[in-house]
Amino acid sequence: MSYYVAHRLFAAHDRALAAQLAHHLARKLGEDHVFLPFCDTDEEDLVADVKGRRLFELDRERLRRIRALIAIVHGPSPDDGVCMETGYAAARGVPVILLTTDFQDYSATPDGPRTHFPDPLLDALATRIVRTPRLAAITESPGTSRFADFALRNRAQVRQAVEVCVDAALQLPAPAADTTAPVRASSTMYAEPSPYALPHRPLPDLARCPSVTVIGPTRFAAAEPVTAARQDWAAALGSGRIIVDASGPETPPGAALLIGAACATGLPAAAYLPHSSYTHAAGREPNCRNLMIQYGVDAILRREEEVTVWIGG
Repeated sequence: MSYYVAHRLFAAHDRALAAQLAHHLARKLGEDHVFLPFCDTDEEDLVADVKGRRLFELDRERLRRIRALIAIVHGPSPDDGVCMETGYAAARGVPVILLTTDFQDYSATPDGPRTHFPDPLLDALATRIVRTPRLAAITESPGTSRFADFALRNRAQVRQAVEVCVDAALQLPAPAADTTAPVRASSTMYAEPSPYALPHRPLPDLARCPSVTVIGPTRFAAAEPVTAARQDWAAALGSGRIIVDASGPETPPGAALLIGAACATGLPAAAYLPHSSYTHAAGREPNCRNLMIQYGVDAILRREEEVTVWIGG
């Protein structure tokens, strides 16, 4: 069983940070025990009829047999692919370590309770959060510019974060075998709205299916958002199906986490996505969302009528 390093793929510095983490972990465990997406799926040179789906399948296959997942999560818009992988691992009972050098905390209101991540569901699912939000100490470097000194402080910060993260991974207890399947209420559907639409707008047409009991998140307005997030997670996994509003610059973190959980447990899931831009990469078909999202759901719904049909299906 291996350790899976989840990271944003779409910029060289993100891939370099993940590679640094994977390298240090492999020095302790051996390279065969560490999986690094993009690197180990040979993404740049892979040739397949439907490249995005093949990459999704390769990553999911590894997610099914990992010892732990280490996810690099930064900033107010966490990568939706990383969140999907995190939700997948957490739903299978796999330990999750979240690594961040973000110096910001987050809250729903100016004076509200704070969390490490913009969606408290990330805080709730983490087995361990490794955080180094401050720059390393200033070191005297005669003859260098202030910019070189600043770069050095950031490199030292990253090195410290990586070392702490690797130590945390190696100290994880052996996962307990849990074969208990969640009890699901077939007549209940969990609906996750998009936090990018304020106030949290309801998904369309949900009231038109009286035979379905629709439940939704409570964490965004809760006095204890992390506790409420755990309750949201249990409610979603105990429902008969999940529908998420995937609208936004990328799939919202909560929606992506729930898609990962649904994919891991066989829970039917759909993403409502009335508007989206497409991404294009060499050799890959156009993707309307991160490929872990696009291929992780049972359906992508573009119109309100499709939502009604899927709910009643």
